[in-house]
Amino acid sequence: MCRWAAYAGAPIFLEEIISRPGHSLIHQSHGATQCHSSINADGFGVAWYGDRPEPGLYRDVLPAWSDPNLRSLTAQVKSGLFLAHVRASTGTATSRNNCHPFVHGVWSFMHNGQVGGYDHFRRDADMMIPDTLYAARKGATDSEALFLVALAEGLDSDPRAALERASARFIALARAKGAAPHLRMTAALSDGKRLYAVRYATDDAAPSLYYRWSDTRGGMAVVSEPLEAEEGGWNQIASNTFCTFDGAKVQVEAFMPCKLVEGYLQSTASELAAE
Repeated sequence: MCRWAAYAGAPIFLEEIISRPGHSLIHQSHGATQCHSSINADGFGVAWYGDRPEPGLYRDVLPAWSDPNLRSLTAQVKSGLFLAHVRASTGTATSRNNCHPFVHGVWSFMHNGQVGGYDHFRRDADMMIPDTLYAARKGATDSEALFLVALAEGLDSDPRAALERASARFIALARAKGAAPHLRMTAALSDGKRLYAVRYATDDAAPSLYYRWSDTRGGMAVVSEPLEAEEGGWNQIASNTFCTFDGAKVQVEAFMPCKLVEGYLQSTASELAAE
């Protein structure tokens, strides 16, 4: 599984999250401690917000620890809101277009987890993306498809409900044509104004997720794993929750796509019968 980190608050150099801490995101790319695989070497990416509404984006297929350009960029660029990700592929190719974060308009999105049996219904997942958004489909991952379906479900107006509906649609597909676990997910997303994060699983193995407010930095870090092994103040996010981060405040809401799945299963069964 992948590892990721996000930050929102007073502008800081990206390296203060990505490369400088003892258990930074780059360190996690070759020494993760809270996932099945300690190595996350199938590419990396950073999306950051500056003076323009749309985020900047830098992605590549090298392991994060071996790209000197990444270290140079993070040492020079400051941002008050950014998302960073190191990838461990769950089956799709190692390519720049499959690296997270994914961006569309003002939105950025990154994901850690899996949709069970995705290879068996990739075409069906693509068909859930409307024509108005399909041109934005550059890669082949379940994560990018989930992001675009969430956009279609109303991410601009209600991020929690839109991602909940999109997740329910993927769970329904996994139950109809895939395999368990139907969905495991931590994800971070932002419209450049607020940072959102979710932790969810259809079983009892949701990927790890933490947050910590820093008075020194004046910002919030949301991470797959704490950035310093001995540092206190890290709060674990419970499974089946959606968090909105606004300064030091954290709004926690239930995230329950499972309640919507039965309705989507009926429509999926009808579509499969018509094929």
